[in-house]
Amino acid sequence: MAWVLLLLTVLTHSSLVQAALTQPSSLSANVGNTVRITCTSSYSNYGWFQQKVPGTGPVTVIYSNSNRPSGIPSRFSGSKSGSTGTLTISGVQAEDEAVYFCGGQDSSSYVESSSGSWNGDTERSARDPQCCWTLPVQA
Repeated sequence: MAWVLLLLTVLTHSSLVQAALTQPSSLSANVGNTVRITCTSSYSNYGWFQQKVPGTGPVTVIYSNSNRPSGIPSRFSGSKSGSTGTLTISGVQAEDEAVYFCGGQDSSSYVESSSGSWNGDTERSARDPQCCWTLPVQA
């Protein structure tokens, strides 16, 4: 299977520099592997987002550090230790090939909607969205 690299336009935000980003030098996986992505910021809560098709809205895969919206497979999990949030994809599948990014939120701003977004608008309600990790998956 050819590796497909998806690009995400960097999201702009007035305080984008507030959160530091820890990014692996390279990120790739074979089907069945476990992948961990970490992000560091000063916020108390993390969310993780997936964008499969450039130009479409991101999908929330984890909100409030460790919660999965309905419809997100159980292989996606989130955790937080200190100021570091981690997204883990256990048993990666081909359909997980996408661009992933994290964002921070205060706990008071969480509202899970039927579309799996925060306050109905993932991009606007996520603070300091951090771009991005491209995950190519090889069969």
